Amino acid sequence: MDGKNKVYNFLNEVKTYYIATIEGNKPHVRPFGTILLFNDKLYIQTGKGKKIVEQIRLNPNVEICAFDGKSWVRISAELVSDNNYEAKVKMLEKMPELKSMYSADNDSMELFYLKNATATFSSFTSEAEVIEF
Repeated sequence: MDGKNKVYNFLNEVKTYYIATIEGNKPHVRPFGTILLFNDKLYIQTGKGKKIVEQIRLNPNVEICAFDGKSWVRISAELVSDNNYEAKVKMLEKMPELKSMYSADNDSMELFYLKNATATFSSFTSEAEVIEF
């Protein structure tokens, strides 16, 4: 399994991960649950009108963290907006609960993919594993 797939599988299995952005000089952390591996890109999704979109546009550098009870991953990455119609459809197919809020056919949904990412898998019982993609 390549590194990007390992990151995807971990985030997909934990269901909830946390993403940190910056607004001005203050950090903002919030839970997320959308994750999609499509066309060799790892995507997250949010609503276009949310504050996080503005924060990412001003500073696309984020950190993501997730914990499964035994190990955790921290991912530093740049988020790139990519509102590819086919990716939106795939996200909605994977996560049908989003269909009550979003549609691939309107402009309410924002997709970002991770670029220049460094994922560090850690636990208390093994050495850290670093994956770059």
